[in-house]
Amino acid sequence: MLGEFDLIKRHLAALQRGSALRSDGYPESRDALAGVELGAGDDCALLVPSPHHLLAVSVDTSIADVHFPADAPAEAIGHRALAVSLSDLAAMGAQPRWCLLALSLPEVDEAWVGEFCRGFHALAARSGTRLVGGDLTRGHLSISVTVHGEVRPSAVLRRDGAEAEQLIAVSGPLGGARGGLEAWRGGSRALDFDPLLQAYLRPQPRIEAGIALAELASAALDVSDGLLADLDHLCRASGVGAKIDLTRLPLAPGLISALGHERAIAAALDGGDDYELLFTLPEHYLATARARLAGCGCELRVIGRTTEALGIRNWQGAPLAARGWRHFDGDGDQA
Repeated sequence: MLGEFDLIKRHLAALQRGSALRSDGYPESRDALAGVELGAGDDCALLVPSPHHLLAVSVDTSIADVHFPADAPAEAIGHRALAVSLSDLAAMGAQPRWCLLALSLPEVDEAWVGEFCRGFHALAARSGTRLVGGDLTRGHLSISVTVHGEVRPSAVLRRDGAEAEQLIAVSGPLGGARGGLEAWRGGSRALDFDPLLQAYLRPQPRIEAGIALAELASAALDVSDGLLADLDHLCRASGVGAKIDLTRLPLAPGLISALGHERAIAAALDGGDDYELLFTLPEHYLATARARLAGCGCELRVIGRTTEALGIRNWQGAPLAARGWRHFDGDGDQA
């Protein structure tokens, strides 16, 4: 007779085969099947990258009540766990191909795992990502996802390529995830109807936008720690400074009515978890970049300009200090 953990492993094995919950309407991705010499079931997966492409690899760990609420819907947790890792590939301009999943559970709950797999699989199918292996252990609820993507050498987006007097832009609205977190803390559970909760628990990785910015953007990363914190990462890597026009920040719909104007601006600057792309580009590429992102369903918004003088300032020249997500400093409990 199968034990409870064996039943859960069946769900994960089905997810690895790409056959989990086909009734959700998402077809198996032919691209995801390509390049898998040996999938799950052996000690390692054997993968064959496409010719003349670089392999982009990233890993993210999500811990209950640190990165997401433990009582959030399991389907949303599954989606979110994969989305935050895919966002790293988007920031590099890479096309997702494969992923690995390590799941730690405090107790056996087959229904919970089924819903988790449903959310994970739906996004995997949409993004062309094939699960090729994983691990299941007993412990505090945590999820680690390793993603593999491919990108042509000439199309790689890095954070160290910005130069002075280039435009600073984002791919979409900011602050929504912080607004959603505040709504969740306030007791709202209307996930299917609240766009702020959607932004927090079901972020959408900007994969197509990252690919569209190839050979246009000089530097890029995703907004995970917060706009100012991530802009600081980009500026330090590139050896430039930045001026930001706070009046041009694209605030998430409903954010001002939920938080008020001042807190909405703070959420956009420091809230984090928005997973929009933050990038720089020469001004003569602006029209092309805007058209390409519009084709991906994204609205490019210019919010500032890089400078030779180091540091981040507002448009009037006053310093802006980053206060985004920081691990291990006592200021990191987001969920």
